[in-house]
Amino acid sequence: MKKVRFRLAATIFVCAVAIACAQSDTDFAGKGATLFGNRPTRAPDFVSLAKNLQPAVVNVSAMLTRKGRGAPGGQPPGFGGEFFGMPLPDGPERSQGSGFIIEPDGVILTNAHVIEGAKKIIVKLVDKSEFEANVIGKDMRTDIALLKIATKGPLPTLAMGDSDNLQVGEWIMAVGNPFGLDSSLSSGIVSAKGRHLGEAYDRLIQTDASLNPGSSGGPLVNLDGRVIGVSKAIVSQGGGNLGISFATPINLVKEILPQLRTRGKVTRGWAGVAVQEITPGLADTLGMEKPSGALVAAVVQGGPAQRGGMKVGDVIIEFDGKKVVDAMDLPLWIARIPVDKSVAVKVQRERQQVELQLIVTALPEGNPMQARGDEIG
Repeated sequence: MKKVRFRLAATIFVCAVAIACAQSDTDFAGKGATLFGNRPTRAPDFVSLAKNLQPAVVNVSAMLTRKGRGAPGGQPPGFGGEFFGMPLPDGPERSQGSGFIIEPDGVILTNAHVIEGAKKIIVKLVDKSEFEANVIGKDMRTDIALLKIATKGPLPTLAMGDSDNLQVGEWIMAVGNPFGLDSSLSSGIVSAKGRHLGEAYDRLIQTDASLNPGSSGGPLVNLDGRVIGVSKAIVSQGGGNLGISFATPINLVKEILPQLRTRGKVTRGWAGVAVQEITPGLADTLGMEKPSGALVAAVVQGGPAQRGGMKVGDVIIEFDGKKVVDAMDLPLWIARIPVDKSVAVKVQRERQQVELQLIVTALPEGNPMQARGDEIG
């Protein structure tokens, strides 16, 4: 009888401890939800993503003219980034990359540097069928190109998502043709947003997905299978992947698609000014409380900024009603302004605020002002 009582008491004790632990876990989970937010999480279903993605991803092969042989394909645009279109084994006058179908009648999105200087472009689908492609439009400043192939029936497409809602740490998947291997997939997370590689309109998505030469122009998608970026560049030593890759946000692409479809190119607003970031040291010298705004480093003679009274050394603190916190945002803001629109600009000059009025014009062809390290808008 004593043994039975002992066993019964031990059982009750163990149950009490288990209940207490469960309650403790519940309390911790509740605190964790408060600490880390209530954003729902889920395990990535890469199998389903692969089935949905691969049919709409294509290989883009470009036969280059001699002039096109100098097109980016390992040339650094700045800060260690490299475009990664890939030369094919059968000759230096051919290159290849990736692309994806966005309209069922054969409209394809890819990188502009993949087809730059091409005299002939061949698109290969997942079923190995090949088509010659025509260029609808391209924009070298964002490295985006639109191609068109003629097919007998509708093609599978990928839907575009919202890159503004993308979160750092979120799962992503990329599809491309690394080293000529068709429809290869890689996955990773978003490492950072708003990265800048030295181009005026760069605000790139950084990921740790394993992207290599030949993947340029391929889609970067979220767990819903929606495209949130177009793979563009990698940080590389010797052409291999180091776990740092970049993609153009799809929202930036969506902004320019209407012009590429109808006009074949993109017209942007231009103010004729080069700006640079405000460092803590500069902020102190200029009598600013904190390092914000955009320092005017150069002004184009006869350009909108000069005609509006802007001077070198001014700090742009407000543009078209928006406060300038990050100087890297300004070129994109200017580019989005309609041509001939009058824009209010507030600057700090010699510790005083001055209000100016600029009439934005169209961005000239080529680069009207070359100032290394400056952002031109």
